Amino acid sequence: MWRTGTLLGGVLGVALQLQQAELQALGVYLALLGLAPLLVAAWAWRPSWRGGVVVGVLAGVLAGFGLTGARAAHFAAGALDPALQGQDIALTGRIDSLPQRSAQGERFEFLVDSARLGGEPVQVPARLQLSWHGGVDAGGEGGWSIAAGSPGLRAGEGWGFTVRLRSPHGNANPHGFDRELWLWERGIQATGYVRSGPRDPAPQRLSRSPWYSLDAARQAVSERIDARLPDDPRSAGVIAALVVGEQSAIDRADWDLFRTTGVAHLMSISGLHVTMFAWLATVLVALAWRRLARWWPRALFAVPTPWAAGVGGVAFAAAYALFSGWGVPSQRTLIMLAVVVALRLQVRRWPWPVVWLLAMVAVLALDPWALLQPGFWLSFVAVGILFATDPGGLWQDRAPLSALRRAVRSVASLVREQGIVTVALAPLTLLLFGQFSLVGLLANLVAIPLVTLWITPLAMLGVLLPPLWDAAAWAVQAMALGLAWLAQWPWAAIFRPVAPWPFAVAAVVGGVLLVLRLPWTLRLAGLMFVWPALLYTPPRPAPGEFELLALDVGQGGAVLLRTAGHSLLYDTGPRYGPQPDAADAGDRVVLPLLRALGETLDAVVVSHRDSDHSGGAAAVRAAQPGARWLSSFDADPFRHCVAGQRWHWEGVDFEMLHPQPAHYGPDGAPRLSSNAMSCVLRISNGRHSAWLGGDIDAAQEVRMALARPELRATVMLAPHHGSLTSSSPVLLNTLLPRWVIVQSGYRNRFGHPAPAVLDRYRQRGIDWVSSPECGAATWRSEEPGAMACQREVARRYWKK
Repeated sequence: MWRTGTLLGGVLGVALQLQQAELQALGVYLALLGLAPLLVAAWAWRPSWRGGVVVGVLAGVLAGFGLTGARAAHFAAGALDPALQGQDIALTGRIDSLPQRSAQGERFEFLVDSARLGGEPVQVPARLQLSWHGGVDAGGEGGWSIAAGSPGLRAGEGWGFTVRLRSPHGNANPHGFDRELWLWERGIQATGYVRSGPRDPAPQRLSRSPWYSLDAARQAVSERIDARLPDDPRSAGVIAALVVGEQSAIDRADWDLFRTTGVAHLMSISGLHVTMFAWLATVLVALAWRRLARWWPRALFAVPTPWAAGVGGVAFAAAYALFSGWGVPSQRTLIMLAVVVALRLQVRRWPWPVVWLLAMVAVLALDPWALLQPGFWLSFVAVGILFATDPGGLWQDRAPLSALRRAVRSVASLVREQGIVTVALAPLTLLLFGQFSLVGLLANLVAIPLVTLWITPLAMLGVLLPPLWDAAAWAVQAMALGLAWLAQWPWAAIFRPVAPWPFAVAAVVGGVLLVLRLPWTLRLAGLMFVWPALLYTPPRPAPGEFELLALDVGQGGAVLLRTAGHSLLYDTGPRYGPQPDAADAGDRVVLPLLRALGETLDAVVVSHRDSDHSGGAAAVRAAQPGARWLSSFDADPFRHCVAGQRWHWEGVDFEMLHPQPAHYGPDGAPRLSSNAMSCVLRISNGRHSAWLGGDIDAAQEVRMALARPELRATVMLAPHHGSLTSSSPVLLNTLLPRWVIVQSGYRNRFGHPAPAVLDRYRQRGIDWVSSPECGAATWRSEEPGAMACQREVARRYWKK
């Protein structure tokens, strides 16, 4: 029992350490780690059963906490020197990942051999994430030009080039993706881009891909798949994801389809794929070993067939897991397979909770920060549920079975397992992603056998026989048609707000109770645990009050305004690239937040045409078709924002201050520049007010201030991200804001907010926050003196 307690304590210790806002000194963690064996040794001097459990848990907590903290402290010591940010640094090293290509260039991970600044050696992190925008090999061994195109990088190549680096940084929003954690988990302590302009030193290819580079082999296979299926990018992306684990090859729209139908877990290397590969490898190794015995009988005496098959199956499964990217599901499955095979070869049987906890501890020993990833919990909860609900001897029968009965039992087992996992994981899926696929059970009943028994084997065998990829592509196309049909069903997926953690834990417990082999009275009690999370609605402002949430979208704008019963979005965030189909903040930041809060927009105001404010409009419009739209550039004059427009929601007044009707021509076209046409919106409840001005310039600011000198603002969105051409003294002296929120990008190339503008704020005693340091900023009219910063609310030691 004490061993089980130690495993459980190890998981708890890791979880506790991951909640730390700041790291302690390395010696503190080493001391805690050293206490764990001393505690066990002290108990072993006079052991007792009850004390053993407590000692085991405490020792596990100390070991998990200390080991994770020591690793984190050691890793943090190699962070990028802030003085090196933005400097031109000459690097040599090797590409250590599959380059991810886009219309803008390529992104890759780079292992550094040497770094120099001004000819002098400097210390930079060992692993970097770099981007290379544009450029194409001119044909020479090291020649380079900046013509449009992809650099054509290959994994394993040695390169020398000049880069500019910065510390890892990502957007910080409620319920948003934690990019800094993702980079930390991958061992990346700096990001940057390659300098390849006409005035920069020409990048030099120092060596070609070495034959032993695993990533080079993965890239070669991925390129062969693309070359084989040039006209079918959907199938090529799915096949590449299943063979080499390149999930970025799958288009964003296809991921949306797979999530809606509940089959996204099949489009990456899952435990099911690794298990199937291990089973196939075990059978083939056993057959080969028995055939080998005909020519070398001593082989069976040296290594019996069960040992050869078991060890060989696990070894081949490990090779497949490594080749496919070594994800958490692969790690978990491989470790479980290794434990089960070892126990069977030694004719032992451990209780399933011990095997389950051992696999969990082993995964966390490799990657403690995996505990914060949704895939970790989905993977382990699913396996734990299958262990706990295994009927054991229910399907076992000593009598020989016909092929028909075996097939019927296999189908029944698949339906049973899929139904159990679907019901048990429904609450967890809702809590992690805010959505659950109601057609997922039906979709998985077809997709699991198709992907596992047909598409994945053909995709893997296609490495040796490429024509098999064509057959796999046909199956992917057929599956996609069926999934698209299911996705069109009414209520194909449901969306619910993300519930607080007490409701979340209760809901997960309820989902487990529903599928355990217990009396139905106890099973149905699980609904009582699930119900609060399903009915949960995030609190809204009281009547007569309002809330302003300035999202962290980088260099751009997006603000969510909420009253007691209505919601308005002011700007939709930037588009992250010049291409029309580039990713945008509307899809990546705004919509996930709206779903997590359970928001349905009543109105959307897009201040002006610039893509840093309107880039996410298409995604938001598609997801919120019932919202009223206002902007300064719409072709429909009825959707123009015009000074004098007013409406009232639950005691809160909304008033448009700019542009004037005269600023539109007879045909509705704007007469001023894009920035000068920005829609300026004021929100007030009579006691406090907010002023949102887009990218309005100083000339228009002065005009509005002189026209309405009585207006005041408790909180103001810094015009034009704090540009030197805005936040004029006249406007500030008129509005006298208590708070200013600056929405700008981390180390943006425009230098926003301008130092002179910040000086104006300081001279007037105005408190201000900016997105890079604050993350998403929340201000409420009930508490006008407080500004909640997401980076402070959810501070962790890996966040800068």
